[in-house]
Amino acid sequence: MALILNIDTSTDICSVAIAREGKVIALKENNEGFNHSTLLGVYADDLLKENGLTANDLDAVAVSMGPGSYTGLRIGVSLAKGICFGAGKPLIAVSTLEALANAVAARKGEGGYYCPMIDARRMEVYTAVFDREGITVRDIHAEVIEEGAFADLLEGHKMFFFGNGSDKVKEVIRHPNAEFIPGVETSAANMTLLAERKFEAGDFEDVAYFEPFYLKDFVATVPKRKVL
Repeated sequence: MALILNIDTSTDICSVAIAREGKVIALKENNEGFNHSTLLGVYADDLLKENGLTANDLDAVAVSMGPGSYTGLRIGVSLAKGICFGAGKPLIAVSTLEALANAVAARKGEGGYYCPMIDARRMEVYTAVFDREGITVRDIHAEVIEEGAFADLLEGHKMFFFGNGSDKVKEVIRHPNAEFIPGVETSAANMTLLAERKFEAGDFEDVAYFEPFYLKDFVATVPKRKVL
């Protein structure tokens, strides 16, 4: 029986959940934009206090490892590491895309392929494909969505597309086997079952050396117009 603090800052949603045996007992999140540096520590502290807990009561801390927002992931991992170092707790890393797919497959309950999509830039998404049981069909990768995308898989399987990157590609992926599920967002609540499984398996990260899975390098841009 594990008590785990789950943190997801991979997109514009700042989300923290406490779970016992993989079941959410408390959740706090905000989807009003990238305020993670301001909100995340407050959310974690509030959740612990509201439930009469301290970091020492936790069995582990789980963090969404990406892919996703470069800055968001760094903020989430930094807090997770800080708690782990301070309280001497193990660190668990959960794939953002796998967590999304696992949550949707559990709710949907249908056979087929599950394709989470996280918005990258223009017509590019971070994506992967999983079956109903969570087995990886296509590894995590960045893909520019063009006409004919996923045609090889769609020919023989029902596919469910979801996540904050799916809306912009639903006019491109037109196939009778393609179904788009609206309103699916990243959340720490999606992580809890996978985090529990990793805890039971002793699948922990090196707190000192763990880095998020950015998938692509961060590229800083220089404003075209300078304002003095």
